Amino acid sequence: MTGPAAGAHLSRALREFAGSARFAQALTLLAVGFAFSTHAVRSLIGWPGLVAALVGLLVLCGLSLVARWRAVEWYGILPITILVFVGWCAASVLWSSTPGATALRVLYLVAFAVIGVYVALMRDTIQIVRAFGDVMRVLLGVSIGLEVLAGILIDAPIAVLGIRGDIAQLGPIQGVFGSRNVLGFVALIALLTFIVEWRTKIVQRGRAIASIVLAALCILLSGSPTTWVALGASLLALGALYGLRRAAPATRWVWQLVLLVAGLAAVVTAWILRIRIIELLDARAEFDVRLDVWRELSRYLNQNPLQGWGWVGTWPDTAPYTWIELATGRPHSSALSAYIDVYFQVGVIGAALFIALVGVALVRAWLLASSRRSVVYVWPALMLVVIAVTSFAESFALGEGGWMLLVVCAVKAARDMSWRDALAAGRPPAPTHEELA
Repeated sequence: MTGPAAGAHLSRALREFAGSARFAQALTLLAVGFAFSTHAVRSLIGWPGLVAALVGLLVLCGLSLVARWRAVEWYGILPITILVFVGWCAASVLWSSTPGATALRVLYLVAFAVIGVYVALMRDTIQIVRAFGDVMRVLLGVSIGLEVLAGILIDAPIAVLGIRGDIAQLGPIQGVFGSRNVLGFVALIALLTFIVEWRTKIVQRGRAIASIVLAALCILLSGSPTTWVALGASLLALGALYGLRRAAPATRWVWQLVLLVAGLAAVVTAWILRIRIIELLDARAEFDVRLDVWRELSRYLNQNPLQGWGWVGTWPDTAPYTWIELATGRPHSSALSAYIDVYFQVGVIGAALFIALVGVALVRAWLLASSRRSVVYVWPALMLVVIAVTSFAESFALGEGGWMLLVVCAVKAARDMSWRDALAAGRPPAPTHEELA
């Protein structure tokens, strides 16, 4: 076979390979693993290597999407809240104090959003849970292994990855994530994912229990107060969903209202007792650091309250961010709160759009988790609870793995409970694979 016939055969073979389910599965694992290991990648091969890997991943996602074009239901794939928020961030180039940096950072934000959309489109929720579970087992296992190597076997830090080797003193440890708070965030995501895996029986019981122990150990050794608060909130949410799923459909809305009132009361109580809670968590030092940053931020917020200073994501080495670092006496890569970070970078409008994005996605996911038969629907709701709570004290949801996870959950929730689909079809959506499982 030569000439045009060989070329046509090769083209068809490549198209079949790129459009196969196994290629989509492998690409999903690669996407999740890359998004949550950017610190390690950046530390080992620098920003040029990270960007090259990101571009390569986007090209592969594009090829897969083109190959499976007819199998994808394109109508209403993106929640309007994502489109409007990203659009407002892109518009901030017009008034940014650093328009060049803003344009590049918006592209970086869009790149991980595209990866998140790809994962949500190509895989069912149960397949996404399995992918996250497999990736988290590897990342947490490698993190513990390197901590043991640094802290016990060679008794020296691994500076290139930011591992200090404090595991012999029971932490805090950082793993391959560069920060104990990021490790705690990832370990909490992993813990909830492993619980859902166990309940849906998509992995063997022994493997599920070992995974849960690994994630719990990482949470404990991370020593992150933020993670403990998010863990408490997610366990309360898990208990509430457990009760709602067993309530009679006719009375479920009443219990939803009761939970809403109880949740608001808990938030108000936590705010009133915040000082005592901080003392119980031994988080006074971390709280003081955040308070210093927020106090300095407030001085510059008054200059651009409506539109902000322009989107930058992770803080660059430019004004006014360097001024804030000088005033607080330590370097910072974020405002240590996603909500405040968005407020500072894209103003009141941007903060409102981000809160709407998280809030609408959480409501949709919560209603699905409490009413659908399959346990796998609990996963997006729990992920969004973790994101919503953690965003009060960290900015993980604004970039890379945290942002990709938010996009995945928002897209899956919107596709399973979309008002646009309801208006277009005039009937409930067909059962998904999870519903039939």
